Amino acid sequence: MISAVCPPRVGPTRSCRIPSAQAPEGRHKLAQRASAGFTKTNTASPGGATQSLPSPAFSLLRKSANSALRLSLILAPFLSLSCTPFAHAQSRKSCPDGVTLHASAAFALQGNLLLATVSKAKSLANFSASWDGRDTPLWSEAPSKSTLHTLIGVDLEKPAGHFDWKVSWKNAAGKEQTCALSIAVRAAKFPTEHLKVENQFVEPDPEQQKRAEDDQKKMRAIYDTITPERLWEGKFQVPLKGVTTGGNFGRRRILNGQARSPHAGVDFPSPAGTPVYASQAGKVVLAEDLYYSGNTIVIDHGFGIYTLYAHLSEMAVHSGDHVAPAAEIGKVGSTGRVTGPHLHWGLTVEHARVNALSIASLNP
Repeated sequence: MISAVCPPRVGPTRSCRIPSAQAPEGRHKLAQRASAGFTKTNTASPGGATQSLPSPAFSLLRKSANSALRLSLILAPFLSLSCTPFAHAQSRKSCPDGVTLHASAAFALQGNLLLATVSKAKSLANFSASWDGRDTPLWSEAPSKSTLHTLIGVDLEKPAGHFDWKVSWKNAAGKEQTCALSIAVRAAKFPTEHLKVENQFVEPDPEQQKRAEDDQKKMRAIYDTITPERLWEGKFQVPLKGVTTGGNFGRRRILNGQARSPHAGVDFPSPAGTPVYASQAGKVVLAEDLYYSGNTIVIDHGFGIYTLYAHLSEMAVHSGDHVAPAAEIGKVGSTGRVTGPHLHWGLTVEHARVNALSIASLNP
């Protein structure tokens, strides 16, 4: 069995080390342990020279050590996590009046998305929820269902720490009740990349700068608007057919030698003209040419959930349109600040910028 080496706990956390998986010297020590105490047999080679060969026992143990090394490399991330105690983090909490809170994980990395539920008695009413000061709208699959659902978005720059998901309601006697589920946020490791783009997208002139600022105000106004109903129907899908993975979310970018804000979307390199589809049903709230993101479409799916499709060559919808799941809304392009044709797919949940692929893996 492979185990992590954890010193006695001091303070709220402790660090752990796995010599065989985290450091070259650890791998060297493992090799030393594998070879220590074994005998070697000298035999004559066909050419008459003497060579040293390992005994059968040494060969067997060396194979075992190599297997242990490979296993430790695979398990290292999980072992390192297991030694950092999350004494206050929970994925389930029993509350008064028979209410139970549940989250899809007890902790999440920056940029992740959690699905949370409230199991309740039918006699209870007026449920509301918030996470770290922001409302998390609750919905039910049907009026007869006793389970409420919500999505908790962890912004890609949210500080690490513990944050309470608080749920309030009125019981049968009309008394206000509150219960909290603590969710831990861990810092994610996002890579940094250096890119070369047209200088106007790094050092815009006054007119271009004003246009970019107006675009930002427009986007803030959109995300500040929370539609109090569910507009989507079923599972969210990746907006390109036959594609399941994308990249670049959260990357810290250096453009023409200057640091810029982290990349808040998932990029899908694809030939220009490739059809782009709505990831779910909703209302188009923006279909315009923006300074940085080029031809951009934003769809409101209700309850503070928005998807964004950027750098399009064509847009097939207009603001105010209602779209069905998988409806074609545009085509891949290279408009705005880009280095080549691709689709930028963004997801915002209650102002939190999260990895859009995470909603496709859930079933909200």
